[in-house]
Amino acid sequence: MLQLTRPLAVIDLETTGTNLATDRIVEIAIVKLMPDGSKALKHKLIHPEMPIPRQASDIHGISDEHVKDAPTFRQSANELKQFLDHCDLAGYNSNRFDIPLLVEEFLRIGIDFDMKGRKLVDVQRVFHLMEQRTLTAAYRFYCDKIHDGAHGAQADAEATLEILQAQIERYSQLGTDVDSIIKFTGDDQVVDFARRFSMENGIEIFNFGKHKGRAVADVLKNEPQYYDWMMKGDFPLHTKQKLTEIFNRVMLKKDKTVS
Repeated sequence: MLQLTRPLAVIDLETTGTNLATDRIVEIAIVKLMPDGSKALKHKLIHPEMPIPRQASDIHGISDEHVKDAPTFRQSANELKQFLDHCDLAGYNSNRFDIPLLVEEFLRIGIDFDMKGRKLVDVQRVFHLMEQRTLTAAYRFYCDKIHDGAHGAQADAEATLEILQAQIERYSQLGTDVDSIIKFTGDDQVVDFARRFSMENGIEIFNFGKHKGRAVADVLKNEPQYYDWMMKGDFPLHTKQKLTEIFNRVMLKKDKTVS
């Protein structure tokens, strides 16, 4: 059994697309598993304040008509934030999509959704490391069930939690707590969700462009204009937030050196 010391919130989003910087949530489901084994559910349609592209509607079945009377993310944000307070987070491909996009939505409306201290469990990462399949196949493989509700947020979140429980039973090397699962999947060194930075030996490293492989702090110290370029660029807000944290740290060290 999965052993928890704090609630684990399994999140699934349906969205207008897959671009972290520009796309929006149209449906969110959260299945919160408590340390005592009980569950709580939060499920909402969200008005994205933009047209839902046909190709997105063809996947998840949610059209402009379905969300025309739904609240915006701004109107739902405090309710969602309170539901997720003091929770670790999980999902299927959640470390690369659902959680980054959720954080972007909070940042767009000026709410800093604090990720410090939260553990992130990506069920897809375990699955791909062990079996190399998709969500529907994972549900059939681990749970011996047909996932009839595929691409409905609530059904996907429920199925993901069942898969995680089954993975723990199947793979002893995962352990039974959130820390051991994250260590196994290698997701314990995430700097920004878009993976523009990586962590090596406790130092943030550029993971793209002309400075790939160089320490972010060193680049910002020698080329502060690179900070301005990134802040003006089409990077996700979470990446810019982390860049600013590193930049402020570099500037603080400079000030101390000068004084």
